[in-house]
Amino acid sequence: MIAATRTAVRRAAATTAPPQLDAITRHVDAMPWPEITGELDAGGCAAIRDLLTPDECAEVAALYDRDVFRSHIVMARHGFGRGEYKYFSYPLPDLVSALRTALYPRLAPTANRWNEAMGIEVRYPDDHASFVARCHDAGQTRPTPLLLRYVAGDYNCLHQDLYGEHVFPLQVAILLSEPGRDFEGGEFVLTEQRPRMQSRAEVVPLRQGDAVVFAVHHRPVQGTRGVYRVNLRHGVSRLRAGRRHTVGIIFHDAR
Repeated sequence: MIAATRTAVRRAAATTAPPQLDAITRHVDAMPWPEITGELDAGGCAAIRDLLTPDECAEVAALYDRDVFRSHIVMARHGFGRGEYKYFSYPLPDLVSALRTALYPRLAPTANRWNEAMGIEVRYPDDHASFVARCHDAGQTRPTPLLLRYVAGDYNCLHQDLYGEHVFPLQVAILLSEPGRDFEGGEFVLTEQRPRMQSRAEVVPLRQGDAVVFAVHHRPVQGTRGVYRVNLRHGVSRLRAGRRHTVGIIFHDAR
């Protein structure tokens, strides 16, 4: 009975509409989604320009020193690289929650189309609340949006953010700091491994408030003999100077 009550509380925290949702949804809907989707299909990642304003970036970055997180990870202790990040707890901060809710329905059609092309039976519901309910029913109840902080010499090794059986195949990272002013180096890097081929690297240049949406694990590629899967990993190159904050919007929750 107690466990069921806790699950209900977590689910309510995950699905309650934040006050900023309407404004964020209108802004997200105004993005050039046909172009973004085309870039995703072509290369497994795409930039979303000016997703957040400088004030919104500062608002989210300032959360790093507040008590709104469930865990704190120092990368060097786990062999993940250098730097640190924190996973938000439920209820998520309003802006983070609004971004998660507003971005998901714009990405779900691509996620479903990719799974169909790769012969994967899983399909994703139209709204994020329904997908979070699916995660929680499977025991994936811990929120995964995170805030990352890098200083000079820090970097993030190539990796995939897989936290359980249910994985939404796209995620979003938003740069909260301004290159050249707040930091130098620290580029977002994506690598793609195709069967019997060498890995391909992609660097996505971002400014403050820009986001990159990218494949979490794999994506379909059309070959001469049909569609095949390619695996992707992402990371951040070494920061040469300054301090860099990024917020990661991951749509599946963790065990």
